[in-house]
Amino acid sequence: MKKKISIIDVLFKEIEKEVVLTVEDGFSIIDLKPMGQMLVDSDHLSFIYIAEINDEYSYLTIPHSIWSQFKQALDLGSAVYLTDRIERIQLPGFMEELRYLIENIKENSNYGEEMVAKVESTF
Repeated sequence: MKKKISIIDVLFKEIEKEVVLTVEDGFSIIDLKPMGQMLVDSDHLSFIYIAEINDEYSYLTIPHSIWSQFKQALDLGSAVYLTDRIERIQLPGFMEELRYLIENIKENSNYGEEMVAKVESTF
């Protein structure tokens, strides 16, 4: 079973060159294992970072409403971390995967007009 975990906040720390993503309240990341891969959910205008919890895939959902926070972080090559306000872990490959997906989505109608428009207007 795939569990969707919503990212509810993003904080870009320019001086530290890092981005901190906060998961939905009540979710613990203590057993989360980052997989270093991302997908696109065109139907929900989201990027998905794949993780594993107790040998089951979990999807960290990054909705379009917080994408603008990543623009400058992408340019700086910032590290990305995930927090549940108690624990904090790094998400390896996040920026590389995001950059790759953005380039693939631009001017590519296979992702749907709305997804392409959101990506092009944000990045």
